[in-house]
Amino acid sequence: MIMRIFQIVTRPGKEEEFSNFFHEIAIPLMRGTKGIVLVFPGAAREDTPREFSFVMLWESLEALKAFVGEDFESPHIDPAEAELVESRSIKHYEFVE
Repeated sequence: MIMRIFQIVTRPGKEEEFSNFFHEIAIPLMRGTKGIVLVFPGAAREDTPREFSFVMLWESLEALKAFVGEDFESPHIDPAEAELVESRSIKHYEFVE
């Protein structure tokens, strides 16, 4: 299994707008995505108000690629959120049980 950690930092002043997108669109989308075993969404905290993340556990690299394409190491974002996001990062790991 593949553990995927996706982190974003919002543009200043876009925290609330991104939070709405995160809770209303992104979380339900990821929870309903074929190939994801578990998803742990991380919302902003008071000390890091512009940071959000997802930790996802995928069945396999093939399942991940079926969702994001061959370029799975690039942190893709929905066009609807592009203007809200200042930076993003992604990391992949082999899951250890």
